[in-house]
Amino acid sequence: MVSRRDFFKNAGVLAVGAGLVSRVGAASLPEAATMDGPATKAPPPPPNGRPYRPVITLNGWSLPWRMNNGVKEFHLVAEPVVREIAPGMKANLWGYNGQSPGPTIEVVEGDRVRIFVTNRLPEATSVHWHGQRLPSGMDGVTGLTQPAIPPGKTFVYEFVAQRAGTFMYHPHADEMTQMAMGMMGFWVTHPRNQADHSVDRDYVMLLSSYDIDPGTYTPRVNTMTEFNIWAVNTRTFPGIAPIVAATGDRVRMRIGNLTMTNHPMHLHGFSMEVTGTDGGWVPKSARWPETVVDIGVGQMRNVEFIADVAGDWAFHCHKSHHTMGPMGHAVPTMIGVKQDDIVKKINKLVPEYMAMGDKGMGDMGSMQMPIPDNTLPMMDGQGPFGNIEMGGMVMVVKVRDGLPRNDYRDPGWYQHPKGTVAYEWTGEVPAAPKAPAVDSGKPGLELKVRKPQGHNH
Repeated sequence: MVSRRDFFKNAGVLAVGAGLVSRVGAASLPEAATMDGPATKAPPPPPNGRPYRPVITLNGWSLPWRMNNGVKEFHLVAEPVVREIAPGMKANLWGYNGQSPGPTIEVVEGDRVRIFVTNRLPEATSVHWHGQRLPSGMDGVTGLTQPAIPPGKTFVYEFVAQRAGTFMYHPHADEMTQMAMGMMGFWVTHPRNQADHSVDRDYVMLLSSYDIDPGTYTPRVNTMTEFNIWAVNTRTFPGIAPIVAATGDRVRMRIGNLTMTNHPMHLHGFSMEVTGTDGGWVPKSARWPETVVDIGVGQMRNVEFIADVAGDWAFHCHKSHHTMGPMGHAVPTMIGVKQDDIVKKINKLVPEYMAMGDKGMGDMGSMQMPIPDNTLPMMDGQGPFGNIEMGGMVMVVKVRDGLPRNDYRDPGWYQHPKGTVAYEWTGEVPAAPKAPAVDSGKPGLELKVRKPQGHNH
């Protein structure tokens, strides 16, 4: 097990290595802003440059810039980070500017952008600007389009943001390791004409996955399929911030998938349309309503919906094992297996032992079983009516009447009007309706079903 202290102790040589950038060079760099908390940071309006309405990064933030002779300059720092995946669990990851995923970069169509990338990792890296149209030498593929960025060095990328849309950034250097360690981030290019594709609330989220053994802190980087943590912006439910909207708002959710499998994202209570991909905007004539949008590996989808019904609504991956915390794939199914006798015997040796799974796994969230330190429970979400029995890739869309336009605070649980909550029926259960007679379609004929001879049913 590698603790947070040991993680940064081992990486300490990198912080010294970063000092290899000369004082003159460092003086010419924009400030490298950093963030280490998991709260959602609502960005202020842009201080200069072309105007735009900022996006909201769930449990994240947008990277500030400086204007230098008409060029927007950003400073990304690739470095070891510690990310709280949910309360009670932190992970030793690699990321940018103190977090994984890194900060969202926001620009406007037509902006000339200059990004300084400082490498404080123990190995070389690069940055690929996923989906961007740019010169080949700025595309960020180590060995093919550029030399790798060695530890302690700073490279510069510069290009024009040619088209509006939603994009990502990630390494193309030891890609499997670095992305498995959390190196990824969002890029949003706003349209020059702000009336185009206007919405009231605009959220961004990256889907990621990790394989972290219970009680440990650092992901297994060679895992290809058997991941045990499915996250949104490297957070799992109930640690994921809510998607907040006022009743009647048009809400956009920009979702990127940098896991190794697809994710059918399902929205309760509303229908949504795919309005854009990392390839561009979808014409209105080509859109259709959906409640589930499948997002493939490496894909980006912008979905929009009208939040016209107040309440708390689930938004989650419809792969059920992606909506729960870590669990061993080799655990047997115990449904229907009587364990009373064996539990009594085991309790003599292990007093805290409890039977699990004989009636299903729904009790896991309320059993409060002891687990190793720094380990996520399997299903830990608690709601106003008890255990939600979900974790992982689950979000809550909170739609409220009268919510101010720029208010993104968690409004708490929805207060349901009287008579609008499902309830237990305590009266007499009505008889089941009889099945309708089968019409053969021919007058005077009746369909008769006989039991097979010689069998008892």
